[in-house]
Amino acid sequence: GAFSASVKAAGGVDSTVNFGLSIMPCSVAVVGVFVVGCFISTSMGTSVGTIVALAPIAIGISEKTGIAMPLCIGVAVCGAMFGDNLSMISDTTIAAVKTQGCEMKDKFRMNFLIVLPAAVITLLIFVALTLGGSGQVEVEAYSVWKVLPYLVVLAGALAGVNVFVILIIGTVLSLIVGVASGAFAWTQIFAVMGTGVTSMYDITVISIIVACIGALVKEYGGIQWLIDFIHRRVGSKKGAQLGIAGLVAAVDVATANNTVAIVMSGSIAKEISDDFGVTPRRSASLLDMFSSMGQGLIPYGAQLLAAASLTGLTPFEIIPYCFYPILMGVSGLIFIFIKKRHGKVLV
Repeated sequence: GAFSASVKAAGGVDSTVNFGLSIMPCSVAVVGVFVVGCFISTSMGTSVGTIVALAPIAIGISEKTGIAMPLCIGVAVCGAMFGDNLSMISDTTIAAVKTQGCEMKDKFRMNFLIVLPAAVITLLIFVALTLGGSGQVEVEAYSVWKVLPYLVVLAGALAGVNVFVILIIGTVLSLIVGVASGAFAWTQIFAVMGTGVTSMYDITVISIIVACIGALVKEYGGIQWLIDFIHRRVGSKKGAQLGIAGLVAAVDVATANNTVAIVMSGSIAKEISDDFGVTPRRSASLLDMFSSMGQGLIPYGAQLLAAASLTGLTPFEIIPYCFYPILMGVSGLIFIFIKKRHGKVLV
């Protein structure tokens, strides 16, 4: 929370968006929104924040190129959902890693391998749909220095630096950039961080409540019943992975919050993965991917509601263009069944 608020107050979000658009040819401006969205969501760790940042640009591109508004906004949503389950500082990723007991970098590498084909196919679809579009996209001024905190956090997380350490470094760097650039005075640094910290209040309270409910359910045999229920219907590692994917997707549809879905499903997924020999990084990836898949498609989720409220559209107008969440789920299913040579399951 502190990092996101600090880097945003320093102008990092706007600079990142405009920097990305400045290096993309105007003929592929819509596709550029998807690419920029992938980077921003992976760096910021928030899909809703990415949609809020990109929606005004997507609207402008639609007006200047004549490309349908739902398509342009769908591109922004797809880019936002890319980083939602990949970012090392996303609450969903942290929840998935902590509940399954794996290393952040290991989960990222596996997750990235699985979703990359979905991202590439989504990119090609948007290229085909927007081919022939014309118009000039106005790119505002940007500062590469304001993009630096994102790059440092992304590089540090990939290098395996502890997530809290790299977030503290990123926050301090953002504050230095913000003060040096005149975005805010040094006397405001605690107010800036405080805004971000308080923005995490809701998810913190929800997580505590869900953990309490989960403990009660476990105490009275509910979790064991679910495990036994899944056990009776799956008898292999593949079946266990399908059970984890289906469980977290169903909980996300019910709660409309992928972090809550992961917290609620995490202990059950851990039990199932241990019983059937599914690696922790694999189960963490499944939790993150399939909860994000559901979150990117339900019309009452925060992502589509934010996109709709910013554009005057309805979520149902945007959903037909949410190709990435669908392809991410398809890619996840394919990787559950695919095998390497010598019959070794891809883990």
